Formats: sequence, C-alpha cells, structure tokens
Amino acid sequence: MIFITGASGFVGGHLVDYLLAKGHRVRCLARSERAGKSLSAKGAEVIRGDVTRSETLTGILSPEDFVIHLAGVIEEKGNATFDAVHCNGTANLVAEAKQAGVRHFFYQSALGADKNSWSGYLRTKAEAEEIVKHSGLRHTIFRPSLIIGPWDGFTKKLIDILKLSPVIPIPGKGMAKFQPVYIKDWLVCIGNVIENPDSYVSTYEIGGLEQLTYKEIVETLSRSMGHSRPTLNIPMGLMKLGAAVIQSILPSPPVTTDQLRLLEQDNICDPKSIEKDFGFAPVKYEEALKEFIFG
Repeated sequence: MIFITGASGFVGGHLVDYLLAKGHRVRCLARSERAGKSLSAKGAEVIRGDVTRSETLTGILSPEDFVIHLAGVIEEKGNATFDAVHCNGTANLVAEAKQAGVRHFFYQSALGADKNSWSGYLRTKAEAEEIVKHSGLRHTIFRPSLIIGPWDGFTKKLIDILKLSPVIPIPGKGMAKFQPVYIKDWLVCIGNVIENPDSYVSTYEIGGLEQLTYKEIVETLSRSMGHSRPTLNIPMGLMKLGAAVIQSILPSPPVTTDQLRLLEQDNICDPKSIEKDFGFAPVKYEEALKEFIFG
C-alpha cells in the first residue's frame, strides 16, 4: 500500500493519478470532506485526518506501507503555519510511521532548504528533513526546484497576469535563477524510488536541465502564449510594500512579501542531477510548456 499526505495538492493529485494508472493501491489522508470525495472518485482509499493533529493519525499506517509525505504550505493561513505543518506535522507522521514500522518514508522538501534561512518556508522544510533523517526509518528526501505542469499555481498566476497586462511585469531585476522541472519527470523520479527503494536511501536535489532567470521564465511563457510585449521592471521595494498592504487586507493575497524575497535568490542545483541520479534527461522548460499548456 502507498500512503500519501498532501494528495489533493498539485503534485499529490498528479501522483495519485500516476500510481493508480500503474495499478498501485493508494490510500490518502484528507483533511476535508471535499478532498476526500475527489480522491475517492479517482479510486483511492481515503482516511480523514490532519498531520497537525496527532490524534487523527493513530493506527492509520501498517508495516507494508510506503509513506509519501507531500503535505506542505507555501504561505501561512490561520493555524496552517510553516511550523505547524512542516515541523509538527512531519514529527506526528514520523512518530506514527515508527510505531507502525513502515517499510519506507519519502519526504518532499524544497531546493534551498536551510535551517538558517530567513525564509520560514525554507527553514521549516530543513527542520522537517532533520526529523526524517533522525527517525531511524529508511527514507528518501527530494529537494525539488520549481515543479511545473497542469494545475501548477505558479504558471497559472503568470498566465493570468500575462493575459491582462499590456507589458510583462518583472519584480525587481528578475535575475534570480530557477530550474523548472516538469511534473512528468518528477513522477518518473518518484516512480524509480517506489520500485527500488533500497537504491534511493538519501537526499536528492531535483532540477531541470536549464538554469533560467525569473525574467527568462516569464518571457518564455509569454512567447509560448504568442504574446509580444515589452518587459517592465518594477522596483522590488515597491512590490514588497504593495504586498505588505495587500497581506494586511486579504486572507489569501496573490503574493506575499516572503515569496517576493524568494525571487531575489537563486534556486538551482546541478543541471544533470536527474540524469545522474535517475538515469534520464528531463525535458526543457519550453518543451514542457508546449505539452501541458499549448499541446
């Protein structure tokens, strides 16, 4: 049995479809009734629960389970803080996994995770990694860069902006580099781990073939959409000020100040990381866009 948290998210949704198509038995942890119904309709087994509430996890795992822990938040909302979800949630699930003696534990971290990071997101991802590493469980940790594909929030936000704006807005200089990785390639990587877990007991950085600046990413997307528009660099200080004001008003702002700060630092690894660790070359960014947006 493959047990998944975060199954209703972008990556989790694709993973559930991928595993079910390959004939795997899948059980998902769902916080809401809506998410549970959607996952059940796909053919997955569903357990109602929340990683931040340890009492809802009691007895949900078995020794034969392969646990895939994807649950995470990219912005804090109410009680769903970085510490609550990434750290406490991971500790709760690890404790249950140890109690059950599961056969393997997979954790989805993030490229750039660092216990000393200014970013609450990256700091807590690193702290969660340590919880997994010191658990005594046989484990695999992925540190992916930007994952793109159908339904991904990053690309959707950019498309919405590009459809409405007469220019291509770039926060700051847009020179921070990223390595977009296509969800289909990420699925191949996790598929390798599931099929041969003994060969992947380590931490892996996951990135695409290209190290692209934020500006290059947006310009490539705009070009793929058939737009020919000039870029407009908006001072980052002004962007952060606007984001701070909007954050104080809206419960779910389009962008947070922390997310803007992440656009000021590189998020890259070895361009051949996937090829070296998983034996294949991932598709390039523009090729992925053509397939999942314009294919």
